Amino acid sequence: MSVIPLWPDGAPGSEGWTQVEDSFIDELSGGERIRNVVSPTLTVFPADPAVATGTAVIVAPGGGFFMLSWDSEGTTVAEWLAARGTTAFVLKYRLEDTGPTTDDFRTRSAAITQSVLMDGAGGIRQIQDPNELGAVVPLAMADGQQALRVARARASEWSIDPERIGLLGFSAGAFVAAANAVTADPATRPNFVGLIYGGSLVGPVPADAPPLFCLVAADDPICLDTTLNVAEAWRRAGRPVDLHLYARGGHGFGTTKLGLPIDAWPDLFLEWVRAL
Repeated sequence: MSVIPLWPDGAPGSEGWTQVEDSFIDELSGGERIRNVVSPTLTVFPADPAVATGTAVIVAPGGGFFMLSWDSEGTTVAEWLAARGTTAFVLKYRLEDTGPTTDDFRTRSAAITQSVLMDGAGGIRQIQDPNELGAVVPLAMADGQQALRVARARASEWSIDPERIGLLGFSAGAFVAAANAVTADPATRPNFVGLIYGGSLVGPVPADAPPLFCLVAADDPICLDTTLNVAEAWRRAGRPVDLHLYARGGHGFGTTKLGLPIDAWPDLFLEWVRAL
């Protein structure tokens, strides 16, 4: 496992940032979280040589653009894919500044949740436009595009096919993945894309848009509509799309086992990739 800087000379658009990256354990889930990302990276999980297929997947964790769910939606997914022959990269993209201390983070994240996710009656509303999630969103999307450039430029190092590199995003990471999927530049467009509870369109679906895999729970309070809308846009554009809608699962389950049918989603995704 190695860590590759995406922008060795500094990420454009955030040259003046002074916040310090921090990793911590979430008190509720026990999962690892990363915040205050200034220097985007790709963490590489090479495929098991005995079963390597030459396919690669860039995994973009979620976290509302103010943190990353690093293990459940990142490293655990990458390890699972690598063990089954798919080289995986976990994308650490730029995030909102949530302050220097843990208390600052709690205050800032609560304010973001209140202003973006909560409706006037105190309920959770659906996210439709990724730009409402913060000014950092275009920078995170640029990091996603750069991740594709780096992976393709250095594909021979990991024995992967530069034309078989996909992007799998969760929640906020799915917004990054969806943006990459419709970019006008084929060099920064994945060969296939997976959206796990998230994503929205920042432009029309291209005539050569990559195959799309979407998965969401019907009781997801945040990203049900956006996920379904992207899938429908792909269908209307005549592009390949697989949509999986489960009755239960909520939002943000990642690789956490819930004792529900939705637990099988990684196998569904890998079967879909292998069938392409």
